[in-house]
Amino acid sequence: MKKIIVLGAGMVGSAMALDMQKQHQVTVSDFDQGALDHLKSRNQEISTVQLDVTDKQALKLLIAQYDLVICAVPGFLGFQTLLTIIEAKMNVVDISFFPENSLELDGLAKENGVTAIVDCGVAPGMDNVILGYYNEHMQITDFECLVGGLPKTRKWPFCYKAPFSPIDVIEEYTRPARYVENGEMITREALTDVEHVGFDRVGTLESFNSDGLRSIIYTMPHIPNMKEKTLRYPGHVEYIRVLKESGFFDERPIAIGGSEVRPIDFTSKVLFQEWKLGSTEEELTVMRVSLRGFDKAGKRVEVIYDLYDEYNSTTQTSSMARTTGYTATAAANLFLDGLFVEKGVFPPELVGKHQACFDYFMKYLKERGVNYRKR
Repeated sequence: MKKIIVLGAGMVGSAMALDMQKQHQVTVSDFDQGALDHLKSRNQEISTVQLDVTDKQALKLLIAQYDLVICAVPGFLGFQTLLTIIEAKMNVVDISFFPENSLELDGLAKENGVTAIVDCGVAPGMDNVILGYYNEHMQITDFECLVGGLPKTRKWPFCYKAPFSPIDVIEEYTRPARYVENGEMITREALTDVEHVGFDRVGTLESFNSDGLRSIIYTMPHIPNMKEKTLRYPGHVEYIRVLKESGFFDERPIAIGGSEVRPIDFTSKVLFQEWKLGSTEEELTVMRVSLRGFDKAGKRVEVIYDLYDEYNSTTQTSSMARTTGYTATAAANLFLDGLFVEKGVFPPELVGKHQACFDYFMKYLKERGVNYRKR
């Protein structure tokens, strides 16, 4: 049994803590005492401690007591928190969706003898694991990942609920989207190239460009065509674009009644109520990972993995928390079991390329009811 510290008691952080507690001694930290109290009410054996991760000294002192750090802080805190963890010479599994390039910390991680497995959610995360594995077994020419978390009940106008911070969702709508076409990296605005795609059990969804390729732009430069797109119910993109084009996501403050307010802060506050996912509200996760290319005999092949996952009423765990969090706890446990011991910063494609690690991810998720269907 190892001592684990989880940074962040949100929906995903809590799910990871509850999962890790089955095998290990777990402590969870968060700035929000209410979130810690709620988690404690679900499992008294989990220890909690209030912490501001921006207090670097306090963070380093706390994590030094543990065998592994699992980082689930909001994206805007992610890079600096990861940097502090690596500076403290602590091994870490990270799921925070930050805009910076985590590979910039690879040298420091190697120097400090640290293993940092990053972007370890559903997407980025399991799509990277699948890509990394098949990159070892075929010549890939095309990679595409379509992914989205959706409420079961559609509520006009957005037909959407956020399983994590609305500011991180807005980041998906504002951060320029990068994809690779014919070997060239192309940057377009998010919410562009909207297409309608059919899925079993869900029906038609709309896909749009988002900046989800992240590390594979750098780790898989030999693949000529790579794209990641976000999925929503039809009509969602149009309403978001209205907000975006009208200035509701602007970061430059405007004067209102003698006060300076950033439109994005106001919008996030409003959407927090509109998009807040109830603790027992049913939702689902849909993902399709498509790989095309040639096998070692030169034959044209296509491999597709489909994921459909729903809220688990027995454990009262959201689908997005399950599919995201259990990928990270799989990575944590395979590291603790000694299956991956390399030092440096490793996005999931550099872990999943190993047969034993790929098999571990798939088995671990299947045991928790998260099933990737290959065809």
